[in-house]
Parts: sequence; structure tokens; C-alpha cells
Amino acid sequence: MNYFGITAGDPCGVGPEVVLKALRRRPELIGRCVVFGSAPMLDWYRGRLEIETPLRLIDNAAQVQAGCINVVDPYPVPFEEITIGQVSPVGGRCAFLAVRTAIDWALARRIGCVVTAPLNKEAMRKAGYQYAGHTEIFGEFTHGESYAMLLWSESLKVIHATTHVSMREACDLVTGQREYDVIHLAHDTLRKAGYEKPRIAVAGLNAHAGEHGLFGREEIEQIAPAIERCRAEGLEVSGPLPPDTVFLRAHKGEFDLVVAQYHDQGHIPLKLLAFDAGVNVTVGLDVVRTSVDHGTAFDIAGRLIAREDSMLAAIDLGEKLAQ
Repeated sequence: MNYFGITAGDPCGVGPEVVLKALRRRPELIGRCVVFGSAPMLDWYRGRLEIETPLRLIDNAAQVQAGCINVVDPYPVPFEEITIGQVSPVGGRCAFLAVRTAIDWALARRIGCVVTAPLNKEAMRKAGYQYAGHTEIFGEFTHGESYAMLLWSESLKVIHATTHVSMREACDLVTGQREYDVIHLAHDTLRKAGYEKPRIAVAGLNAHAGEHGLFGREEIEQIAPAIERCRAEGLEVSGPLPPDTVFLRAHKGEFDLVVAQYHDQGHIPLKLLAFDAGVNVTVGLDVVRTSVDHGTAFDIAGRLIAREDSMLAAIDLGEKLAQ
């Protein structure tokens, strides 16, 4: 099996555009991929981007044909029913069903990994799907004892102990077992990517990593014991370290990856350093999933100014991890 899957995301956003721009820039990818999403919208962008390679609608892997952009459209909707640049139930349903279908193909081993373009949480909820994002969808429909969101770039790599929850709930979810699991997920992923002995840093939850209990005891009671447990197993782990300096230290090369305790703690430094080239990876599941690290960008949808760099990076990393 040499194919990988790409979901085109919410058709009202920039997803279809960045998918086709990536294939236009790297035409050798066309023969290795299957695109899941709105065929009419993809064909519209194909014309506007002046891509000569034709679209081919398929239902199964046996129908994949060389020299075509092979598309699976799980929710056929006429182009006129899709409003570019607006949140809509149609867009949410298209995006969700594309992801679900791609997951089924990956579980059946028809594709080696799934690369996802952005979807919109509000649009999904309008369509009746109560998921916080891609990570939670993959967590629901694939298999794995634990999973986590990992942001990957050449400048910085960050894995998250918690993601799409309130700050109050995030504090409760920072437990010793979760820290232990996330450190191992980070270590295993880096090993798959070619790091012989990964160097992992763990950020504290509180200011100054708790300052020896003055600003909170999560570091003492939960995070530090998990780190010691991992060290006893031979992993190279440092922390808990003050979150206001640990990301800079990793960026300068002291660590290969940082464990962030909550969503924005990890996303802010990564997006500051690599907004257009970051990749979002769901690790710990039996399906390899990578994604662009940007949103649907409804404000620029249809204007042909979205950049495909993150999509290309996500494809390259997805194929590497799938091997």
C-alpha cells in the first residue's frame, strides 16, 4: 500500500485550496494520494488554480487511477449549496464525513496515513457533531490506550498534556499518569522520526514551575513523580521547568521536544516560530494523522492567497511516521 489520504476540510474555508496548491507544487504526490472532500469545490479550485490534472471520483481503492486527482466525496452537495467564507452546517457535515471516511480507509489499510486540512468547530456543531476538533474525532473512531496532540516544526516541537478544555478543567487533568503517558508518546514518536535518544523537557503548569510549592503543588505531586518514573526507565527527561523559559531553551537546541500542560502554553510559542510550517500530529493511535496547524481562514477563502507550506510539511511527516 503506497497511498496516503488527504481530507479537504471545511469546503467553505481554505482547505480545498491548500490541498490543490500542495499537489500543484509537488505533482509527484498526486499518484500517491486520495483526497476526501467536496468534489465540486475541489474542481472549482482546480479551474481557478489552472491545474490541468483532471479530478476522478472514486468509491474504493481499486479505482485509483494514475494521472488523476482521485477524490472520494462522502457527502455530495452541489457547488451552489456551499457558501465560501461562511460558517455553515453544510461545511461542517462535509468536513466531518470526509474525516470519518478517511479514518475507515486507514483502518482498512487502504491508505497509510491521513493528512487533514482545517475544519471549523462551530460549523461541525451546527451540523450536529459535538467534537472539539480533529484530535477528538480520531480519538473517538480509532484505537489506542492514550493519545495526545503534538505540534511539529523544525523550530520547535511540543506535545500537550491537555488540549480543548477550559483552564479550570486542564488543571484537574494534569495527573501523574497523564504526564507519564504523554512523555512516552513523545519519546516513541521522536524515535519513529529518527531521534536515537530523544531529549524531552516538561514545562510546569504554574508560574515558575510552582516555585517549590509556593504557586501550586501540581509540579510536586503529579508532574515530578511522573518524570522520575520515566527517568528510571531510561528516558532522557528534564523538568518540571519554568514555562516562560523552557520553550526558548528548546528552540535553541537544548531539548528536542517540550511537554506543554495546556493548549495555549504550547500553541503560542509554536505558532510564533512556525505559523506557516507547523504540523499538528495526533499520536498514540493506530492511525497516523497529521494536519496543517492553521484554521479554516474564512476571511481569505476563495481569494487564492492561502499558503500550502503547512500542508506539504504535514504530508511529508505523515508519510515518514507511517513507514
